[in-house]
Formats: sequence, C-alpha cells, structure tokens
Amino acid sequence: MAGSRQETVSAEPPEAHRHMARDSVRLAVVIGALGVVFGDIGTSPIYTLQTVFNPDDPHPVPVSTQNVYGVVSLVFWSVMIIVTVTYVLLAMRADNDGEGGIMALITQLRRWSSQRGRRAAAVLAALGIFGASLFFGDSMITPAISVLSAVEGLKVVEPSLDEAVVPITAVIIVILFLVQRRGTAAVGRVFGPVMIAWFLAIGACGVVGITEHPDILRALSPSYALSFLFGHFGTAFFSLAAVVLAVTGAEALYADMGHFGRRAITRAWLFLVFPACILSYLGQGALILDDPKNISSPFFLLVPDWGRWPMILLATAATVIASQAVITGAYSVTSQAAQLGYLPRLRIAHTSESTIGQIYVPWINWLLMVSVLTLVFAFRSSAALAFAFGMAVTGTITITTLLFFYVARAKWGTPKWLIGIGAGLLLFVDLLFVAANLTKLVHGAWLPLLIALTAFTVMTTWQRGRSIVTEERARHEGPLPEFIDSLRSGTEPTRTVPGTAVFLNRGKETAPLALRANVEHNHVRHEQVVILSIETEPVPRVPADQRLTVDGLGFADDGIVHVTARFGYMETPDVPAALAMLTPAETEGPLQLDQASYFLSKIELRRGKAPTMAPWRKRLFIATSYITADAAEYFGLPGDRTVIMGSHVEV
Repeated sequence: MAGSRQETVSAEPPEAHRHMARDSVRLAVVIGALGVVFGDIGTSPIYTLQTVFNPDDPHPVPVSTQNVYGVVSLVFWSVMIIVTVTYVLLAMRADNDGEGGIMALITQLRRWSSQRGRRAAAVLAALGIFGASLFFGDSMITPAISVLSAVEGLKVVEPSLDEAVVPITAVIIVILFLVQRRGTAAVGRVFGPVMIAWFLAIGACGVVGITEHPDILRALSPSYALSFLFGHFGTAFFSLAAVVLAVTGAEALYADMGHFGRRAITRAWLFLVFPACILSYLGQGALILDDPKNISSPFFLLVPDWGRWPMILLATAATVIASQAVITGAYSVTSQAAQLGYLPRLRIAHTSESTIGQIYVPWINWLLMVSVLTLVFAFRSSAALAFAFGMAVTGTITITTLLFFYVARAKWGTPKWLIGIGAGLLLFVDLLFVAANLTKLVHGAWLPLLIALTAFTVMTTWQRGRSIVTEERARHEGPLPEFIDSLRSGTEPTRTVPGTAVFLNRGKETAPLALRANVEHNHVRHEQVVILSIETEPVPRVPADQRLTVDGLGFADDGIVHVTARFGYMETPDVPAALAMLTPAETEGPLQLDQASYFLSKIELRRGKAPTMAPWRKRLFIATSYITADAAEYFGLPGDRTVIMGSHVEV
C-alpha cells in the first residue's frame, strides 16, 4: 500500500509542476511588460487633464460641468479607440516574425513591394521612415516632459521648491543617461514591481475621487464625448491637442511586442494598465468638478495629504522607467535603421548576455542627453512641452494606422470594403488629432516636426548616397568571374601563400577591392580565400540553418569560395562565429580561422561633379559617414588580424 501510494504521489506532481512553471513564466513576462512597455502611457495621467484645462493655453477649455464630462469622456474613448482598437486589437496582429513597431511594418512593405503596387509601397515606406523619424522626437521629449511632470509635484506640497524643479530634473536626467552603458538587465527586475505599485496607487486614488463625486462615471458614455466634440466644436477641437497626451506611449505596445509577446502585453493592458489609468482620469475629473481651482495639478491634489511625498517619489520612479523605455526604443530603431541601410553602422554594445535586444548605442545616448537637457532648460515646465509632445504622437499613430491597413490588404487579402470602413473611421480620428496639433505649431508643435524632418533627411540621404557608392564601387571592382578566370589562366601571375584570407564584399558579382589590390600589387593570394557577403534580411532574426550559403564560383579545386551570411535586422553580425559553422567540404579545404586574416576595403568619399545628388545632400552624406563605426568591431573581426585597404569614390 505504501509503495503504491508513493508511486501515485510521485507520478502527479511533475504535471502540476509544469503547469505552475508555465503560469509563473507567463506572470513573469506580464510583469516584465509592465515595467518596460507601459511606462510612457502609464504616466500620462500626471499631466493630461492638467494640460487640457491649462489657463495659459492659447485655446483654453473653460472649466464647467459639461466640459469636464466631455473632456473625460473624450479621454476615455480616445484611449479606447487608439490604444485598445488600433494597437492592441489590430496593429499587434501585423507582426514581422514576432517583432512589431513601425520598422517591422516597413520591412513587410519592402518584402511585398514586388508583388503589389511598387510605387504605392515605396511611398508608404517613405511615410514609415518619417514615422520612425518622429519617434526620435518622441524619445527626446518623453524624458523631459515625464520627469518634469513628476518633479513638479514638489510645488504642490511645498510651493517654495518651485525654482528647484528644473535643476532636480536635470540631475535626474544626467544620471539616467550616465547609467545607460550598464544596461537595464540589473534594474529591469525592479521595473515591473514598481509599475505595479504605480498603477495600483493611481487606481486607488482615482477610486477615492470617484466616491466623492460618483456622477463622473457618466462620462464613460460616448454621448458626452460626441456632444462635447460636435456641440462645442470650437473648444473641443483645440482640446484634442492635449487630450492626445492620454495615448502617448501607445507605439511602445507594438514596438516591444518582440520582447514580451502579444498575449502578455494585451493582458497587462486590459487587466491593469487601462483600468488604472481610466480610474485616475475619472477621479481627477471628479476633483475638478468639486473645485475648479484643482486644475492646477489635479493628479497630485487627488492624493491625500499624507501620501503626496510618497506619490512624488513613486511618480519620479515611474517617469524614469518611462524615459528608460523610450531611450532603449531609440537604440532599437537606430540599430534596425542601420541594418536596413537608412543609417550608417554605429557602435552598438550588447548589455545583456541572456536577453536579446538589450543594446546601448553611445552616439545616440549622448545626442539624446544633450537634446533632453536642452528641452528641459528651454521649456522649463511640462505644460510648455505638452504642445510639442502631441505632434510627435499623433504623427506616428496616423502613419502606423495607414501602414497597417496596407499590410492587412497585402498580407491577409482583407476585403477592400472592410479596409475602407476600418481605415476611414480610424484615420478620421487620427487626422482629427493631427489637425488639432497643427494649430499648436507656433507654440511648440514645430519642434518634433523639425526633429523628424532632420532625421528623415539624414536617413533618406544616406540611403541614396549608399546606392550611389555601391554603383561606383561595382565599376571599380570589376566582375568577379572574370577575375577568377584571370587567376586560373595565369593572366595575373601570383604566388600562393599558406593560410586563410577572408575578404568582406557586397556580393559575388564583383571582385573585392582588397583582393584585387593584393593580386595586382603584391602578386600573392592565400591558399584558402573566402569572399564573404553579409545580407540583412527583412526579418528580425535568421535561423542558424539558414545563416550561410556557399558558392564554389564554378571551380571546386582552387580554394576560392563565396559565402553569403544572412542576419536579421535586429541581429549584430558576428563574422568569425558564422564562418565557424562551415565544414571543410563546403570551403574546398579546412579554414584556419584561428590564424585567418580579414581584409576590408575602406572607402574615402569625395564630392564629385556628377549630378547624382544636390550639393548640400552630398555634403550631408559625407558628413554622416564620419560617425560610421569601425567595420572590424561591428562585424566582430579580430583587430590584430584585420587589414584595411583604402580607395577613393566620388559621389
């Protein structure tokens, strides 16, 4: 009996353990998503309603019972339509092998441009690049407005600390950017619990406010939003420029999908983030109804006196997390843009050995720090920055919606009538927000547009210049098959030396400049020659079994092979690791990778007279090339065995 009972007891727990392990993993992913994905949108309640009713606004919303109901209703339904419908229910289904974000939509457009209208896809891809450019403006404004809004809570508990807000904000921002090089792996574990505490706290404060004025719950009816929007259009239209602040950070739900998965992000949004934010907005609305003077800082005034200092500390921590998320997002967008050929290679450091995608881009980090500090000292308050913030958000949302419906038609064959209805309704809402924010151009909305236009110009110029350089290099290099024939026929007399040489090249159509120079000037070639081309695929990551393709170039006994190494746009190429996957049979003999020499062709750009680009774009392209990372470091090549040979190319 004892033996049989022991068997029964030992047979059941493994299945139970598996369920528990699976549930704990899911819970851990949800908590992780709470700490990274929702920082930006989760801190929007700090400043949204305060900005809507800001008396210093050039188009202020008068405080009245009907206006409060209308604004709170507009906020609720804006969040519902843009975040829940556009992103959670729709856009997050258009993943690119699990990855999301506007760059993922661009790669899908590029993939299908040959199957469907090439011109339409090219125009939409350009729009997507502008949307990614707007994100750079977002990544500069978010840390400034978020941290400022949290530190401004000091004025509520101690008005004499007003002058200390900007210096304290600047110190927090400097510290934030200084610790970026250490990565977020260590502090990431506490991000989730902090944000859980944040959402529980703001939700609880919202409930307290609602109990004081429960009639505010009527604002959940769309009738209040519609009557405010169409009954008082002059006032409501201008208020949309501030209402949109409630959906800032919506793009993060989509962009970070590859790290946490659609299911975890959806659950976190529906079961915690969305209810907590809406409760906070309802509670603040109730507070303003009780006393219109509370518009000065409804978020912090909603907190009981005894809890304001802890709430300021918690708000500061939450806004730092929000800033961290958008900063790492800027690193990711930069890395993906470089992989897709829209930016030069930049030095990228991976900050986690266990988590894919945690990277640090020094050049972008210092650029962002200087930009954020400039915004803090120039605008000096979250209310002043709010006008600039909305433009970046609405532009990105509108472009994402447009690209999604194109992908839905191209990828899933969604009926045109359904596309027309869905796109028409959602784009009407998006464009209404865009139009409202355009009225704030002279009040700060010009800033994200200027940043986006600058980034867009740099990226499109780099893409165009890169294609010009590629064509010019092909002319200098000459056809690879003819070069191989000249080696075999003896037209180019050479001496074979022992060892392995790896020449990085753009493809197998042309001969590497370094290899040609070695043969024509030094009259030598190595026993094993690998001509390596690296291709960036329009997918986040390439499986190991699809990494390499080997071509013997027509001959199986000359020791010269061409290897194509494929990497996803979210991967950092590691050439030695990729070559280690090759077998001697594939490379016409064993490669001596421990002693192999790597050859790179360095191009020195010169401004030519050919009308390939406008003169100012040529200067911009050449100037941008100076921030290119060292190729040997970027491709993981050993510095002591890498030879760089230079040549000149005119653009």
